[in-house]
Amino acid sequence: MARIVVDPVTRIEGHLRIEAQVDGGKVSDAWSSGTMFRGIELILKGRDPREAWLWTQRICAVCTMVHALASVRAVEDALGIEVPDNARIIRNIISATQLIHDHVVHFYHLHALDWVDVTQALKADPAKTSQLAESISAWPKSSRNYFKAVQDRVKALVDSQQLSLFTGGYWGHPAYHLPPEANLMAVAHYLEALEWQRDFIRIHAALGGKNPNLQTYLVGGMTTAMDPNAPNAPINPERLDFITQVARSATTFVEQVYLPDVLAVASFYPEWFSLGEGPGNFLSYGAFPLGGVHDASRYMLPRGIILGNDLAHVHPVDPGQVTEYVTHSWYEYSSGDQTGVHPYDGETNPKYTGPTPPYEQLNVDQKYSWLKAPRYDDKPMEVGPLARVLVAYASGDQEVKALVDGTLAKLKAPATALFSTLGRVAARALETQVAVNHLEEWIGQLRTNMHSGNLATHNGEKWDPATWPKTARGWGFFEAPRGSLAHWVEIEDQAIKNYQCVVPTTWNAGPRDAKGQRGAYETALLKTPIADPERPLEILRTVHSFDPCLACAVHVLDAHGRTRVHVKA
Repeated sequence: MARIVVDPVTRIEGHLRIEAQVDGGKVSDAWSSGTMFRGIELILKGRDPREAWLWTQRICAVCTMVHALASVRAVEDALGIEVPDNARIIRNIISATQLIHDHVVHFYHLHALDWVDVTQALKADPAKTSQLAESISAWPKSSRNYFKAVQDRVKALVDSQQLSLFTGGYWGHPAYHLPPEANLMAVAHYLEALEWQRDFIRIHAALGGKNPNLQTYLVGGMTTAMDPNAPNAPINPERLDFITQVARSATTFVEQVYLPDVLAVASFYPEWFSLGEGPGNFLSYGAFPLGGVHDASRYMLPRGIILGNDLAHVHPVDPGQVTEYVTHSWYEYSSGDQTGVHPYDGETNPKYTGPTPPYEQLNVDQKYSWLKAPRYDDKPMEVGPLARVLVAYASGDQEVKALVDGTLAKLKAPATALFSTLGRVAARALETQVAVNHLEEWIGQLRTNMHSGNLATHNGEKWDPATWPKTARGWGFFEAPRGSLAHWVEIEDQAIKNYQCVVPTTWNAGPRDAKGQRGAYETALLKTPIADPERPLEILRTVHSFDPCLACAVHVLDAHGRTRVHVKA
């Protein structure tokens, strides 16, 4: 029996500690701990609700605009504001761009090295690598000379003994199964994705003014003006031509590089389609509104809940059923720590009672995380790409169903394979395909509206605080790349009285609740095989499959500069 401590988990955003009990070569129990405090909610109290999005967007620079959109939607909901159609479309384009960018970066730069042994690429035959690449895709960068040049670059790094961004990997681990040629192909595409993501995110600069923290959001719409006759307008024919060109290049990269690579890597790890199953409950607030944001029947990716892995039934979402526990979190509630509290009544009262870092292990019988434990109807939920794809699939969405069924057929896997570590990886790639399928369509809608004289991007009807009620409450939801995000705001006398963010990584990475129910990470790690306790690669595979973003879940640094790296078996 051994206790494995991984602290911090790397190749994520923020600071996460995982402790796992290993018996008989498998994880028998696990605990997830966010090791930094987030106090954004306290900063917002007393401020003008129209500026909340500026502050909340600074929660994270990886998710970029997700908190901005959730925030303006929360205030718009509280004040009863509907945004113009152009604002909805612009927000959809920015959101789809974020999702596509985030998923590609996650696969190649945060997760691929859990499956790809970079050093084995040196043993590859570039000619055979070319044959492999050409057999799965029409991507033009697939020649023998191209892969030989990539191999030479990797060799130069190894010979220099300065592996740069490949430093610290568990190279040579027995859990790596890819042949050398597949490793070389993956390393080449890793490097290509670095260049691709830099070019693709220019859509955010065009529509948001900058990236990562976009500047064009506004309660009531967007500040991005449309004018077909103004050469300097943020949205004009020339700008839309540019965005269309970038969108088409993204479609090519996703279809010819990302999706084929996911299928190729997955085919060598079939056992991981039966590992990493979470709580079996999935939540999606619905993504990409096709009409009014509060019309739950009109989302490109539908809203819904799946319980107990039952794909025959999709349940409606009631935001009133969301609560957060702090039984095992370093906070305290005035009502006591054994009861879940709805975000409208939520409190951010930090109370650290844990050990002083560095420490051998957590006191998991008490409080052990800066993350709260969100629950829906008192049930732990998994959120993220897998939840969105499953809800769409179970809802009968034809586009998603065709993609899922086609992928399962190629992998010769049953639908139950989706409830797994690789199921999350596959779902992330499939919803990326869905997003690129619609990105150019939305750009075309903007072009049509612009040429027809429909230029409104902001509704200023209730911009004056004198028109607001004395008190108001609202919630703003958004399906961020990592899952279901919601901001909850209470306004009193034209100022924020209370503000709470319930973010995707809190849903997935949160600790146990008062009933002892594990969160998604803690559940998914159970039964994970561990080949080498000193190098817990398998733990990283499942945790990374969720794409953790602890900066959203917990946020403030350790001013004492204490030790942050600790792997102990």
